[in-house]
Amino acid sequence: MSLPVTLAVLGAALLHACWNALLKSSTDKELDTVAISVGAGLVGAAVGAWLPFPAAQSWPWLAASALVHIGYFALLAGAYHYGELTYAYPIMRGGGPVVVALCGSMVFGEALGPMQSAGIALVCAGIMSFAYGRHDRRATFFALANALVIAAYTLIDAKGARASGSPVAYAMWFFAANAVAIYVYAGVRRGAAVPRYLMKSWPRIFIGAVFTTGSYAVALWAMTRAPVALVAVLRETAVIFGALLGALFLGEKMTRRRLVATGAVMAGLAALRL
Repeated sequence: MSLPVTLAVLGAALLHACWNALLKSSTDKELDTVAISVGAGLVGAAVGAWLPFPAAQSWPWLAASALVHIGYFALLAGAYHYGELTYAYPIMRGGGPVVVALCGSMVFGEALGPMQSAGIALVCAGIMSFAYGRHDRRATFFALANALVIAAYTLIDAKGARASGSPVAYAMWFFAANAVAIYVYAGVRRGAAVPRYLMKSWPRIFIGAVFTTGSYAVALWAMTRAPVALVAVLRETAVIFGALLGALFLGEKMTRRRLVATGAVMAGLAALRL
């Protein structure tokens, strides 16, 4: 993985941690997921209109990803309702790459060497160790379930981005399609509360939208320049940023164990020859 791609993915990880911290701080996490999704959809449509339209071969993947993301946002809201950012976030983001790494060779035919495999193991071990300890079982359930969903949409979007001929355009139109799907889903559940919340939450919509679209577009672009498993794992260093944001702005503790876990993640990055 080249240095420019590495730095881009690390920047995407920081953006991802920022919008998750924004969601965790919300008083209504379900409606905030809708707000962030709708904002991202507006940004996606505005930017996507100026880009080459994704190739037709990628449209089924785009539609599948939009549907899968309904589950992602529903589980995300549940995980943050019952658990801290520094607990739920590492499980969700750490569990996904493990599944992606195991499936990547079958789906994409990408063979990882011993050093890369060791790096993946170190990063995943460090990430998962963030979550060690006693916590609400419901938070654990939502987070573990979402890890599987994250793995699913990572593989779906990697296929779609590679088939699209324009990964950034694919990402932008994904956000537009996802916004429609999430809005309809939330409308069935919450009715008129959805548009009322959107009307009064436009600053959060804008900030969350920029963080979300920027993070995911960069990640998809990177998947066209480097092995999917490596990009997926490197992106999950967002848990380090998430732990720092949780400690600095949400009053969550950065313990000695979490510092050791951070060191394990850094050692894994070194093993990936960054």
